[in-house]
Amino acid sequence: MRRTLALLALAGASMIALAFLVPLGLFVKESAEGRALAEAERQAAALVPVLAITVNPERLPHALASTGAGDRIAVHLPNGGAVGTVRAPVPTVTAVAGQGRAVTAETDTGVLLLRPVALDGGRTVVIEIFVPGGELTRGVTTSWAVLTGVAVMLVAGSVLVADRMGVRVVRSARRLGRAAGALGAGDLTVRIDPEGPPELAAAGEAFNTMADRVVQLLAAEREMAADLSHRLRTPLTALRLSLDHLGPEAEQSRRSLSRLESEVDQIIAAARAPSRAPEFVACDAAEVLRERLTFWSALAEDQQRRWELIGADAPVRVPVAATELSAVVDALLGNVFRHTPEGSAFTVTLHQGSGTVGMLIADAGPGIPDPSAALRRGASGSGSTGLGLDIARQLAETTGGDLRIDASSLGGARVQLWFRTDQRDRTPRAARRPVRSRWSGAARRVVGDRWSGAPRTH
Repeated sequence: MRRTLALLALAGASMIALAFLVPLGLFVKESAEGRALAEAERQAAALVPVLAITVNPERLPHALASTGAGDRIAVHLPNGGAVGTVRAPVPTVTAVAGQGRAVTAETDTGVLLLRPVALDGGRTVVIEIFVPGGELTRGVTTSWAVLTGVAVMLVAGSVLVADRMGVRVVRSARRLGRAAGALGAGDLTVRIDPEGPPELAAAGEAFNTMADRVVQLLAAEREMAADLSHRLRTPLTALRLSLDHLGPEAEQSRRSLSRLESEVDQIIAAARAPSRAPEFVACDAAEVLRERLTFWSALAEDQQRRWELIGADAPVRVPVAATELSAVVDALLGNVFRHTPEGSAFTVTLHQGSGTVGMLIADAGPGIPDPSAALRRGASGSGSTGLGLDIARQLAETTGGDLRIDASSLGGARVQLWFRTDQRDRTPRAARRPVRSRWSGAARRVVGDRWSGAPRTH
């Protein structure tokens, strides 16, 4: 914007300067010519009284010298003779003598002023004065240089003023942009001092009002989320009391209930915590998968589900928090257990490519007939909340990755969760495909052979 304003000022000031400079330059040139011809007219007029007294060729040289014209003046006598330095041709002099008025004639080196003077007896004398070209343009170059300098100063001043105004506008706009970026990054404390043009100052005030309103709304939502989460404590406490009466056989249920209570506590703490700019976090996806599959293996064994974990033998870093990744893994595996018949096998594959990490969960269930509908938040064809897949998609998109659903080789559905590990690109996107590479056979490992006695196959 600053450059644009400067260019606009340069163009406008240049057009105005040219509009005045060209006429003034022509006027200066014409004035110089008029001044030189007026001087020649004065010199010619000084000879008229002398010629009225005498046209004696012996007396005229002294009169010619007294005019100060030097060798640039001459007098054409009635008898055809001439005194002084003659430059005009005889036909031209004869024509001027018959016209009775002064005439100018251009030559290669200047201008000739021919003035006829009528004497008694019908005689006519023609005064010839030569005006050199240098006299016609004397002072013109200097005047043009002065005018050009003034025009350049005016244009430079206009550009400087426009640039200073542009600096003010750009500074205010950049400050507003940085504040908006900081607010979008999670810094809810950012505010700006409105300055600059009235429009930008009003935008700054509106930004501060918006930021205050966002803080109020987020605070209200955090309190509401904390209150709703706190309401879960009462039924959880009642459930724990009931489990305590069941004895040792309910130990697994009690551990699950403890974990549920811990998750509720974390939700309450997160809801009450003040919002802040997100920090870069990372975790080992292989370790998270091994931990969560160890947890789900007991239920898989109870339901006689064969399962396999592939590619989790070495650490694989992904730019998300371990707790968030664990929650997403639990949500995806929970979908497998809820929406596929008991005994349906599933596999979890961790694939590391060039700048991407993929987590692929495939099952042998009935599949997902409409994958696009399943990815819509809140949409579910099986009576659930319809949030699990959307939460997983949002986590992947925070790294610039995505979530896709297709058919698995086991006959059911396959959920592909792709994370980008390239630090240069953290832009959420919806349709960018990660780079695929060939799987390494040495990178495959099975954690726990849960095939219910059947040999493990690939």
